[in-house]
Amino acid sequence: MNNLSLLFSTAIIDNEPIKLLDGAVTLYKRPSSHQWQCRFKLSTGAWHSASTGSDQVAEATTQAIAIYETVKVKLAGDLAIKTRTFRQLATQELAAAARIVQANPNKRTHADYIHIYTKYLIPFFGAYQINDITQELVDDYVAWRISQMGKNPKTYTQRRHAGLYKRVIERARDQGLIHRNRTIPLLEINADRAEIRPAFNQQEVSYLLEYMRDWERFGRNQRSNHMRRLCRVYVEFLLGTGIRQGTESMPIRWKALQWHWIGEQRYLRIWVSGKTGPRYLIARHFVIEALERLIAWQALPYKNLDAVIEAKLDRKVFVFPEGDAPHSLDDVFERLMVESNLLKDATGKNRTLYSLRHTYATFRLADGIDIHTLAKQMGTSVGMIERHYSKLTPMMSAERLAGAIM
Repeated sequence: MNNLSLLFSTAIIDNEPIKLLDGAVTLYKRPSSHQWQCRFKLSTGAWHSASTGSDQVAEATTQAIAIYETVKVKLAGDLAIKTRTFRQLATQELAAAARIVQANPNKRTHADYIHIYTKYLIPFFGAYQINDITQELVDDYVAWRISQMGKNPKTYTQRRHAGLYKRVIERARDQGLIHRNRTIPLLEINADRAEIRPAFNQQEVSYLLEYMRDWERFGRNQRSNHMRRLCRVYVEFLLGTGIRQGTESMPIRWKALQWHWIGEQRYLRIWVSGKTGPRYLIARHFVIEALERLIAWQALPYKNLDAVIEAKLDRKVFVFPEGDAPHSLDDVFERLMVESNLLKDATGKNRTLYSLRHTYATFRLADGIDIHTLAKQMGTSVGMIERHYSKLTPMMSAERLAGAIM
């Protein structure tokens, strides 16, 4: 018993670095900390370090290996290794501004910075992870800010909001919290002036759908291939429904899919819980083939979509065969855009998953769908459709507007 006590006391007192996994991971203690830290080299050549949260060697070893394996999975999926909320990063900016104000009370500019962070930016964006901020969320902030102020702010106010928001994004990038290929949308100035958002034309969509057939099969490893296969179906789903990417589409479960019959014609109907409340939407017919391909890849015990719908399967749609789901598909979609040379639209703006929703709206308006029906399908307001697409509708309806002689 004395020997065992001596063994464990020696292991705990001994603070020399410990090599794990054939030297791939090192356990060590900082002079100022009782807890074990771990460090290892990433495939990018950079070093990664983290606290194990334990001062016990056995527990720290288990935690270090778990950290190492988690980081490997994130790298394989092109995900940021670390993450922070907007509030955590904005608080760091707030602290810097507060120090300046404390040192110089007459520094009115920085007092205004604190006001903008605490009254607007943090209350709205605070709970979101930096990598989860989408263009739609930024657009929602603009509308929310108007409701809070009771007016559209003047240009210089918008510029300050945009600048302070950008500081937080840049801080996140400097800290390695944003993947090198990830684009976080920024606040625009003169937001009251609606601009045409990045989308795809028909030729680009046809090319993209064809390109993904081979692209999905040639990832760097199995995890990468899985991300690509899921991304392909997800792109087709967004293009065929107009649903919001992310929080509205990723949680959808198979049991939310139903057949809607009009006479002898059936349509795929999907129950969606969105930011404007729950609604049904109708999918384009090509979505059915994409979902049946997903059913086969996931090896679900059902012959086809008919059987899945009949079973009311309570399982998320957008998951890997093992049942786990990616945090997001933004990064893999951006890589798809780069590799297919479709990243930039005609105006030089980067396309994102959100561009698929704009593409859907553009195509449906061109098909002659009225804005009231489109607004219900997309879970938005008629005013929002008019704001962003009203300038397009005359050009889209040129043939019908021109018509015959009279």
